[in-house]
Amino acid sequence: MNWDDVRIFLAIARTGQILAASKRLGLNHATLSRRLTALEDALKTRLFVRRTNGCELTAEGETFLTSAERMETEMLEVQARLGRTDAKVAGTVRIGAPDGFGVFFLASHLGGLIERHPELKIQLVPVPRSFSLSQREADIAVTLERPDQGRLVSAHLTDYTLALYASKTYVERHGLPDTVDALKTHRRIGYVEDLIFTQSLNFTGEIMRNWSASFEISSAIGQTEAVLAGAGIGILHSYIARQHHDLIRILPEITLRRAYWTTYHESLRDLARIRTVVDYLSEQVNENRSIFL
Repeated sequence: MNWDDVRIFLAIARTGQILAASKRLGLNHATLSRRLTALEDALKTRLFVRRTNGCELTAEGETFLTSAERMETEMLEVQARLGRTDAKVAGTVRIGAPDGFGVFFLASHLGGLIERHPELKIQLVPVPRSFSLSQREADIAVTLERPDQGRLVSAHLTDYTLALYASKTYVERHGLPDTVDALKTHRRIGYVEDLIFTQSLNFTGEIMRNWSASFEISSAIGQTEAVLAGAGIGILHSYIARQHHDLIRILPEITLRRAYWTTYHESLRDLARIRTVVDYLSEQVNENRSIFL
């Protein structure tokens, strides 16, 4: 299989048009069309449905895209090892992040990265779980702890705090607990205990021995919404809770501190798109550090 044909396939998949891909690659439109046909003939399958307004990946094309991007990564890794790091910021970068940080912060800040690098495609996967970097579930993971195993590169992104919050509605109905012991008489919101994937999420044990939540949600955003709705008292990310004027901080002397780290596989260290995204995440957090602490 000709790598140049695979590179052309990737350009068409990312732009959705043969004409746009030809401009991106600096090749003749007819040449790209001919090379795409040659690739499809070699694979004995149709990769795109070609229409007058663009190209749409077929099911087989979607499958091949995953393999083509893996080939691209391996090719760039070889070039990096030979001293030819990819200077062009293009391709797909998937970021896995905890849902609070991913939804509340990253989703509203990554648009600027695409403006700077139009050939870059960002996939943000903000869910409350860990990501396997070795299995390509994510290229970059925002983790709650610094990994101590595997060939991973990690950098401290920021510390952040958590605290106890309740809604004004809840406080009006049930009053304010004035001690930790008084929390036992209130409804509490927490994580689904058997789904906690890292000890960093075990906030409750630092406040009281048996939190025993009446409402368990495996999502930081979900917990915030439940507290806002008056379902009980929760331990919330302060940088999220402070944006909601209907939330009241409970027992303000209690503050929990955690950290976010950027982590990626060592083999991606020399890829320009990875370095660019990691640097951008650090830049955006630094510019907004006051909201986290």
